[in-house]
Amino acid sequence: MASGKLLRQLIKSGMQSDSDSFKAASEAVIREEREKKHHLLANDLERLLYGDRSATVRGKLKLISTDALPVNKDNGLALLEERTVVRDEADIVLADSSQSALDEVLMEHRREDVLRAHGLQPAQKLLFCGPPGCGKTLAAEVIASALSLPLMVVRLDSVISSLLGETSANLRKVFDFIAERPVVALFDEFDALSKDRGDGADHGELKRSVNAVLQMMDGYRGHSLLIATTNYESLLDKAVWRRFDEIIRFEPPNLEQIKRLLALKLSGIRRNFETDDPHVASLFKGMSHADVERVLRRAIKDMVLSGREFLGKAHLEAGLAKEYTHKR
Repeated sequence: MASGKLLRQLIKSGMQSDSDSFKAASEAVIREEREKKHHLLANDLERLLYGDRSATVRGKLKLISTDALPVNKDNGLALLEERTVVRDEADIVLADSSQSALDEVLMEHRREDVLRAHGLQPAQKLLFCGPPGCGKTLAAEVIASALSLPLMVVRLDSVISSLLGETSANLRKVFDFIAERPVVALFDEFDALSKDRGDGADHGELKRSVNAVLQMMDGYRGHSLLIATTNYESLLDKAVWRRFDEIIRFEPPNLEQIKRLLALKLSGIRRNFETDDPHVASLFKGMSHADVERVLRRAIKDMVLSGREFLGKAHLEAGLAKEYTHKR
């Protein structure tokens, strides 16, 4: 339950018909309940406070003060940044195996109390691996949205330092921060921190950072969900793999997934073709999710700027031509 101080503030503002104070106190109660991992209660309170706008408000709400973020002592840059969560479970298209693994992680966290009652805990350290543009970062955002948690991205440009011991010190600040409050902590391009220590091309500081990462992952006891992503799994140090509770692989979409992706991205767009047309889907064969989305965005812009009422295959083909030109 919320603290006595907050409850007194809530009742006092309600009795005085002070709507601003009432809203502020209510939001403080919601934050407190969410920090206690009472997500269902926090969600119910948000719906009562905001009505149908709760999801929108939650996406725009900054849950972590920038003043609270740890910084690199040399340049003052924050070691993490909060990324606004705008996409949810309806916005992702994955292979069945990847989707099932993602669903299982969400179920474990939604029923965390049941697991802990049996001496178990939900998966807290996840590794997402696969080619670029196949949904790894999006999946992290979806998890944050589904669990109503802030999405905190670890800034590698601030964390990694050439100075002796500074990378490890920065990592310690990051792990201490995420251990204190429940968030989804995204370590994008994790291979930059955990390259194979047998690689003679890397200098000693990076090798020390791998040791630091391993020790901090072993010792982590917080409530945040840690997600690491890599496009180059072969670069990861062999000792890193067993530190993760779950490993989820992401692959480029097959033709059936491309059809679903087209239906999702072209929803509400007037067009003169069907999204489940095999010929249309085959135009995108071999592309990543991000590639498909980028081509569709170009095609829609082409339609709008040319004054056409319907999106046609010619617009798709023009978008594809630009995509192949840029990749040469």
